[in-house]
Amino acid sequence: MDLFEAIKTRRSIRSFTEEPVSQEDMDRMLEAAMCAPSANNRQLWHFVVIRDREMLRKVAEVHPYAKMAAGAAAAVIICADLNEEKTPGFWVQDCSAATQNFMLAARALNIGTVWCGLHPIEDRARPFREIFHMPDNIRPLSLIVLGHTDQEFKAQERFRAERVHNEDW
Repeated sequence: MDLFEAIKTRRSIRSFTEEPVSQEDMDRMLEAAMCAPSANNRQLWHFVVIRDREMLRKVAEVHPYAKMAAGAAAAVIICADLNEEKTPGFWVQDCSAATQNFMLAARALNIGTVWCGLHPIEDRARPFREIFHMPDNIRPLSLIVLGHTDQEFKAQERFRAERVHNEDW
């Protein structure tokens, strides 16, 4: 699949089959995430991979929009190590770019994903820091729930020329 097809057909998938995600595919998605750009090339991201069924149920319980995690093959929490920051605050962009790369790699592998936000809502992030025993310097940005799906990945035209401003507003 070419990059543009992956981008145009990526959708938030909330229904998964029981087929597991292979370690090879997980490694490929994580590698893609780690190829993302980062401020000052700090690459301050860390990834918590969750495959344990009980832990996926806990994720579904504590995040109001991640109920689908209970039936997913896996989930990944994308975090930043604030001790690695050179330019404060840019960890959000860094981890967002890693999240997008992860999701596009998943799409290229025919794996469905949904991005469930954690940061900046402290009431969402706190339970994840507690459940997964994250040190104080670690900030979770996103939760990606993933797995194989029977849902169709349909391209939708989203380009809107009126949103493009050349040279001036």
